[in-house]
Order: sequence, then structure tokens, then C-alpha cells
Amino acid sequence: MALLPASTICNQIELLTKRIGVNPGGRTGRLCFGVIIYFVKKIGLLFFLLAAVLGMFQVIHAQSDGPLALIMTADGPVMPPMLDYIKRGIQTAEQRDAEVLIIQLNTPGGDLMTTLNIIKTMRASTVPVVVYVAPKNAIAGSAGALITVAAHASAMAPETAIGASTPISSSGEDLNSDERAKAANASKAAIRDIVSPRGEKALALAESMIDEAKAATATEALQAGLVDFVVDNVDDLLEALNGFTVQVNNQPVTLDTAHATTEPLNMTFIEQFLMMLTNPNIVFTLLSIGTTALLIEISSPGGWVAGFVGVVCLALATYGMGILPVNWFGIIFMITAFVLFILDIKAPTHGALTTAGVASFIIGALVLFNSASVPQFQHVSVPLIVGFGIFLGLVFFGILMLGLRAMHTPHLMGMESLVGKTGTARTLVGETGGQVQVGSESWTAEPIPASEKIGKGDRVEVVEVKGLRLKVRKIQ
Repeated sequence: MALLPASTICNQIELLTKRIGVNPGGRTGRLCFGVIIYFVKKIGLLFFLLAAVLGMFQVIHAQSDGPLALIMTADGPVMPPMLDYIKRGIQTAEQRDAEVLIIQLNTPGGDLMTTLNIIKTMRASTVPVVVYVAPKNAIAGSAGALITVAAHASAMAPETAIGASTPISSSGEDLNSDERAKAANASKAAIRDIVSPRGEKALALAESMIDEAKAATATEALQAGLVDFVVDNVDDLLEALNGFTVQVNNQPVTLDTAHATTEPLNMTFIEQFLMMLTNPNIVFTLLSIGTTALLIEISSPGGWVAGFVGVVCLALATYGMGILPVNWFGIIFMITAFVLFILDIKAPTHGALTTAGVASFIIGALVLFNSASVPQFQHVSVPLIVGFGIFLGLVFFGILMLGLRAMHTPHLMGMESLVGKTGTARTLVGETGGQVQVGSESWTAEPIPASEKIGKGDRVEVVEVKGLRLKVRKIQ
């Protein structure tokens, strides 16, 4: 937009003052003219400053317009929440036109179908995906090994390991020979075309990881050509990737990462929460608390807190059990345990059923989560199971003891309930009697022989009830 000359602006201002009936040559006209010119100058200065600020932001944006490297951290079992995280990372990298997406991986393994979906997602990415097994002592085990070799480029930190990719059952049961062969062939088919360009040695190592559960160090994987680099950190990895050519959708892409800006892309709260729910220890705890809370609500209805907590915990535990490899036969033992706890409260057996319930609970939890064919990293801590079982037993045993005490406590009703209560003398209480107030009631009372003289206002204690008269004694 073109700006008007200053002389034209002044002429327009002069015409404006004449139209509103002010003489430009008079004192009032000169004052109005000066005020208008003052504000015009201020507005012009404001626009100048605004243009300068916008220009500065454009310079900053231009300076940060270099290559972008997004860094993701995938730490934990390969489960559906990790698939969602990687999908979001690839979408973000594509939207921001990143030069490279680096996934820092540390996983003991996980679900095969989730792994194949991750591989499919990475191979369809238009942004080069680099999997970096790190930090030191990290592992790309089982499913993690397949994800690593399926990336457009792969790297490992020193003192890391890769391999042991023999398929396992997702239901916690042993795979028979046919199922194992099918799963192994599916895994090898998913990576064969990807690994073949790396050479026969790399392909042989990758297939032995699946068939023989073989594992390799970072140096061994590099020597076999299974990975591209062994570097200490992300900065060294970016330096190594600079000028490196990868195949993205069957097209060669040469990476320019010499001056790349790194930016972390962390898991969202929801992704972290869902990953937490795939922890078998968390699932076991939620299952135990939820079942206990529901049983408390059922045994003593009327409140809502225990029922609400129970439903929420069981819903969260159900999500985790739908993902984790569990043996559902263990549920029968756990249900039996809680039934025994309730029966011992309703029909007390002096703790025998509670003891049986604790044993059934521990056995059920071990069968549910810790079957022999379930990977070790998906086992529930045995001390946690035993400790929680004993805790539940003590809780229900305490409830049982309270119930027994209540059953053996004599119930005082009517007049007998007054014995032991205290009150105040409203009149003189002598051998002929007097009036005392016990609680909110007024009674005729007489002193016992051993009592001191009772005057008006003295504190008294009910010793005996005789008909409609109270026998009382003076207390200090």
C-alpha cells in the first residue's frame, strides 16, 4: 500500500478543520491542527515500531529455517501405545518437513502385530526414520530388533545389544511348532526385502535372531552390516548421518544434518498413562484394589466411594489385561480367593477360609501373569503378589475379628442401658429420693448406702435400676 506525501496529508487536515467550522489561521485552528499532526506522528511511529518487530521475527524465523531433526524416545515394551506414539511422531515430522526423525529405542520386545504395524508405518514415511539403540546398556530385544533393522538407517550406542527375536505367544501359552513356524516366517518376510541390500551376512544374522534367538553386540551388528553406525550420542549420530544416502519409498535421499536443529518429541500424558497400564505390576495392583473395593461395596452397600473406585480400577486393569499376555485361568483362582474372604466374614470359621483365600489369591496371580511362556519382562513381581495377598488376608481377618467381637458383646437395651451413665442432681437426693437428670431425661433417684451426701447440682453415676427408680452415687 502506497503512502501519501506529507503535503497532501496536511492539505487534507486543513480541509477537515474548515469543514468542522474552525479557522485554520486562528488560535483554535492552529491548536487543532497541531494536535492532529501530533497524533499522526505518534501513529506513524507506532507503525514503524510494529514493522521493525515483525521484521525481527522474520529474521529469527529465517535463522531457524535450517534442517530439523526430531528426537523421539521409545523406552519400554512394544505395545499399542508405542505404535500410536511413533505414528504421531512421523505425522509431526512430515507436517514440519523435518530432515530426519530419530527414534531412540530401548525395549525388551513386545507384541508381534504391533511390531509389524510399526514397521509398516515407518516404511511408509516420507521423512527418513533412523532408529538409534541407546543409551549404553540399552537393548533392542525381540520386537525391538525387527524395528531397528526396518528403519531407513540404524545406529547403536556402544555397550548395547540387539536380537533374540524368537516369536512368543500373546496369550501366555506355548506356541506349537506350526504356530511358531508361521510367526517366524511372518517376521522374516517383514524384514527380508529391507535387510537384503545390506548383504548376505546381515540377512543371515537377522534370520538367526528370529530362528535361533541369537543376540549381537553393537560391534558385531556393525561388522555384519546390520546397522549403519555405532555412535556415543545423538550429536555424533547427526554428524555421521550428514551426507548419508537412504532409500525412502524407493527413492534415494541424501541427508543434510550438519547444521540440523534438534527438537525432542516426547510422549503425551495420555500416551505415558496408557504405557503405564501395560506394566503387569500396575495391572495386578489395579485388579486387586478394584476387586477388593467392589466386594466391600457389595458386602456393605450404601456408600459410593468404594464402588466407584472399584469400577475405575477394574476398567483400567481390563485395558491392560487386553494387551498383556495373560493366562485367564488364573482369574478363577483370584475370584475364588475373594469369595472365600467374603464367606469367612458371613460365616466365621476363625480364619480358615481367609487362609485358604490368601493361598488361592497368590496362586491365581502367579498363574495369571507369570506363566512359563510369558516373557520375563512381563512378569509380575513375586514379592508384590505375596505381599498383597498377605495384606488382603490381614484386612479381611481384621474385619472378621471385629465381627466376632460384635457378636459376643452383650446388647444393653431399655433401662439396663442407663447403668454406668452419669448425670446431675436437680434436687437434694436423700433416703426419700430426689430428682436427677441423665441425658435428656429426668428420673427419680435415691442414693446407695455407700454414697456421699448428694446435693443439688452434684454429679452422680447410675449404679442400679430398680423399677422406675435409679440408684446413684455421688462422683467428683
